[in-house]
Amino acid sequence: MKGVARLLDDPRLATLFAALAKTGAETRVVGGAVRDALFGLQPHEVDLATTALPEAVLKAARDAGLKGVPTGIEHGTVTIVVAGTPFEVTTLREDVETDGRYAIVRFGGDFEQDARRRDFTMNALSLTPDGKLHDYTGGLADIAAKRIRFIGDAATRIREDYLRVLRFFRFNASHGEGGFDRAGLHESIIARENLARLSRERIRAEIIKLLPARRAPEVMGAMSHAGIIEVLLGMGYPARLARLAAFEAARGKKPDAVLRLAAFSVLTVEDADRLRARLRLSNDEHARLVAAARTLSALHGIDRPPPVSHLREMLFLAGGRAAGDALALAFTESRAEPDDGDWLEAAKYLDETPAPVFPIAGADLIARGVPPGRELGATLKALQAKWISAGFPRDPAVVLRLLEEAGEPGSTRERQ
Repeated sequence: MKGVARLLDDPRLATLFAALAKTGAETRVVGGAVRDALFGLQPHEVDLATTALPEAVLKAARDAGLKGVPTGIEHGTVTIVVAGTPFEVTTLREDVETDGRYAIVRFGGDFEQDARRRDFTMNALSLTPDGKLHDYTGGLADIAAKRIRFIGDAATRIREDYLRVLRFFRFNASHGEGGFDRAGLHESIIARENLARLSRERIRAEIIKLLPARRAPEVMGAMSHAGIIEVLLGMGYPARLARLAAFEAARGKKPDAVLRLAAFSVLTVEDADRLRARLRLSNDEHARLVAAARTLSALHGIDRPPPVSHLREMLFLAGGRAAGDALALAFTESRAEPDDGDWLEAAKYLDETPAPVFPIAGADLIARGVPPGRELGATLKALQAKWISAGFPRDPAVVLRLLEEAGEPGSTRERQ
């Protein structure tokens, strides 16, 4: 219980509890913050539930000199900022109607009933300001066993919100150990076609959270075996993801969700486009997958990393991120061990080496008589190819010689 004690020791939380006590209602820390504290993890955010109505919560915040924002007031949620940290405070709710995507709720006043409407037992714990822990669903035992278990009937919980299927796998990846809860897995497989009813943004959010998790390769493999990946992404390569995770570990790198997505589902640019459509990826995420796929196209099937000359060319043509991504993906397709010295050295080279900068600009050629327009572009392209072939020279004398050759009559036609 040390983690719970540390959670309550936060002076910001104490300030918030004191402000909300003025409403006369009961307020508790709920959900993920309690769960993670019991796991010995640092909670990312601290959410509270209260029997006070949202208007009373906002008034209590104002009276205490705190900023209150009605971020989801139609669902009973108010965000209160204490010393620069936002806390979500939500009035207890009861489900009136659900359709697997949306829920109609009304405000309630029963913490046990609120707990039983949540998804998993480990997410249904609540904590009072004096440190009393309330467990209505057996969550403490499941946390001790690192078991992800739906509250009550798994099929009912899933029908309330089909996103819970993805959350079941995500929490197994981040907090679980051993095999899946049999009822949860069975009902998740039965409900898999309903995942197509969810918004692409919600699916993306869950996948991006799942991929960096500790057991992501194992769990994504299970999802693929269960036919869930086919519904979500179209295809997946669990072995590539497992090899990337091992390579990340050998390099001392933190898990990279977007690179792991590439390992799991991207072989070509068309695959990147498919993922953009299915997951509503951001422009940067899609561009990264495309750049990695394009750079990887010349590396498919290699068992040894490219020589330094090729790595330098990759850096120049694709940039450091795309070159590094492509090399890591090429490793996943090789038969090398994750701690293979040659692959590790190649990755280190790409991490630490700045991309070469082409030392010649269009103005340099114009000054030497090359006319602007199509001929200038063709000359620059041909000159760049010669510069690459020469090993990316930085010696001014060598660059000058290349420039002089480019400015010779007929030099462009010879290269076309």
